[in-house]
Amino acid sequence: MRSFKTLFIGLFFLSFTCRGQNSWRIAKEELIFNNPPFAQCHASTIVEVKPGKRMVAYFAGTGEGHKDVSIWLSVEEKGKWNVPVLIADGVINDTLRYPSWNPVLFKAKEGKLFLFYKVGPSPREWWGMVRTSTDDGKTWTAPQKLPDGILGPIKNKPVQLSDGTILAPSSTETRESWKVHIEKSTDLGATWQSIPVDPNTAFDVIQPSILFHPGKRLQIVCRSKNDKIIEAYSEDNGNTWGTLSKTDLPNPNSGIDAVTLKNGWQLLVYNPTKSKEVFNERAKLNVAVSKNGKDWTDVAILENGTKEEYSYPAVIETKDGKVHITYTYDRKNVKHVVLESRGQR
Repeated sequence: MRSFKTLFIGLFFLSFTCRGQNSWRIAKEELIFNNPPFAQCHASTIVEVKPGKRMVAYFAGTGEGHKDVSIWLSVEEKGKWNVPVLIADGVINDTLRYPSWNPVLFKAKEGKLFLFYKVGPSPREWWGMVRTSTDDGKTWTAPQKLPDGILGPIKNKPVQLSDGTILAPSSTETRESWKVHIEKSTDLGATWQSIPVDPNTAFDVIQPSILFHPGKRLQIVCRSKNDKIIEAYSEDNGNTWGTLSKTDLPNPNSGIDAVTLKNGWQLLVYNPTKSKEVFNERAKLNVAVSKNGKDWTDVAILENGTKEEYSYPAVIETKDGKVHITYTYDRKNVKHVVLESRGQR
């Protein structure tokens, strides 16, 4: 962990940055659990269940890829986080167990709450799983395997179109290449269709986030092995996609997340470093905004470390207009940050 002096400098710089933009302020920052029943945790996801109630899920256990790694859930009510609860695991039978990976929480407009996650020996061999709830997480259906060829959202939340269509940002990893695709459901998750995104690209990309633009235009921004965040666009609500191309934003082969705000602006959380640029490329974490999805401006520095890992952000805008971000805090905890807009734009 950082020294007190380093932490103080980082918080001062963060406060200065937010004031300088005269746009955003950090309203709250906290670690969501104390004395957890696991050694490490990673890959958080956050959802607003109803005003004042949020859920965060993450995988946790001995260490990433170990067989004991399961999906855990923390619930925030009235500003306090409940103790972590195990919600899913990779137990196949009495003698066979696999690690669990990358949970994704999503609540549809119709009220159905989804918990997607992966089970398998590695990202090259995992498969998609899902549990759902119709009572805001009080009870859940039994774990169900997604259809063959459907993995579910790989890291970042699905989005829902005005007609109820759900688009899940997904991807595959093989030894030869990484590819992104979109999984589409028009029946609230009962069936899914896989939509390719520039399958012949030379870029190695995974873990897209979906952003909205006027009309039927959508944008994805992706993690890559190419030192930049990679993007692509759809002009028909995600039914077809154009070619992938580099943005000006750096990416050290680390997860990102983004959200379209209610006012139409885009907000992105990312590690602003390149591979091998610092001792740990995931030690710095920034928030940027854009009016058009092309020109981005950093508005907050969440972390400014050198050796620790601050990574795999998840971001949502809640009904009250606040932005909630969770991310891996040095693999020991999940940090929750609330940003408030101060009348910008």
